[in-house]
Formats: sequence, C-alpha cells, structure tokens
Amino acid sequence: MDNVLITGGTSGIGYALARVFAANKYNLILVSSNYENLKITQQKLQSEFSVTVYIFEQDLSELKAAENLYNSIQAKNIHVDILVNNAGYGLVGATEEIDFCNDEKMMVLNMISLVELCKLFLPHMYKNRHGSILNVSSTGAFQPGPFTSTYFASKAFVLSYSKAIRFEAEKYNVQVCTLCPGATITNFFAREGTDLPKTSMPADEVAEYAYRQLMKNKSVFIPGAINRVMQAFPTNIKMLAVAKMKKD
Repeated sequence: MDNVLITGGTSGIGYALARVFAANKYNLILVSSNYENLKITQQKLQSEFSVTVYIFEQDLSELKAAENLYNSIQAKNIHVDILVNNAGYGLVGATEEIDFCNDEKMMVLNMISLVELCKLFLPHMYKNRHGSILNVSSTGAFQPGPFTSTYFASKAFVLSYSKAIRFEAEKYNVQVCTLCPGATITNFFAREGTDLPKTSMPADEVAEYAYRQLMKNKSVFIPGAINRVMQAFPTNIKMLAVAKMKKD
C-alpha cells in the first residue's frame, strides 16, 4: 500500500482528504501542531478503515519545521509516495494593521514549509520515478485580495511554484498537481474572523473532487461549477468583491 503524507490532516479539507485516501486503501501520514487531535484522528481512521495511520506533531508555521518533520519521517523509515501540502490559514485586515509576526508565521506555513517539503521529497520520487505532490492553493490565487493581501499572495505563489515544478517533474514520471478550492465549510473562516460565504462547499465534496483530479494527473483544478465560472470575471471585479466581503 502506498503512503500519503497530509499536512493539516486533522480538520477541514485535510481531514476530508485523509478519509478519501484511506477509503482507497492508502496508508496515512498525518501532520498537525496538535497532538491530541492527531491521536483522536488516528484512532478514528484506523478503526473505520483497514489502513495504518502514522502521526507527527509539528508546527509548520515555524522555520526549519519542515526539515524536522522530514527527518522524523526518515528516522522511522516511512516512504512517502504522495505528498499533500494542505496546511495553511488566512489573515484578514488592512496590511498595516495585521501584526507582522502573525503574517510571517502564515507565510512560513503557506509557502516556505510547502516549498521545503517539496524540495526534500522530490529527489526520492525522482530516483524511484514514482510519486505525486498535491499542493493546496485557492481561488484566491487568481487575483489580488484587498484586506487579505498576504494570504491571497501566498496562494498565488503556491500556484505559480506548483506549475513550475510540475514542468520539471514530468521527465521523472512524477506528477505535481494544484487544488484551488473556493470557500469551503471548515473552521478556516472562523479562524480568519469572517462569516462563512453562502456558496461554501462541503469539505468532503472538495476532497472527493481533488482525489479524482489527482488520479487523472490534472495540472490545476477548481472544485465547484460556481467557483470555476467566477474565474471568468475581470480581475478588478473580483478584487472589489473580495474587498467588500473581507472589509464588511
């Protein structure tokens, strides 16, 4: 059985993805900053599915955390066949009002740890000519986001970076795919401090769609017909909509 590493795997889209992979007979390597949540999730998934669930407590919003995680996994001789960089969060407010330390931790989590994990695991995948990476971006990657500026910019980075390394990885038979979900029913908006949009999709629907597209080796995919249609709107219109939603 192949092993799937999922960051932020105890809640939201990450947990929904863990369930989908487990249902399809993949062993799981789950990462979270909360050990109690990891233990609960491990017990729940192992009792429901006939898979092995490894857990690693690691706060990926800290510098060098990705390297520490990689070393811990290597020390246990666990092979990673699929890497899912899902962990991330957003911050809302005018850029000068958001505390820089909070912004910095978000940037480390959303971008630096993601890049580091890709760079650490890709050589093994290249050597074996086998493996996949699923990086979770956002529909926010397709336009700037007033009053959530750093978050949207971080997701634009994820999209650009993922498309670039996909091109590099093709000759090694390794696939790199990017999931760009819109609003999803998770605790993301509560943490961000904004209301859940009415168009939000259930996390399990997003995960099922993402799994199917990953198995088809699609480059970039957006779950939800409404989310896909919205990308046809001019960038300035989308920026105004984001600004209104986040400022209100």
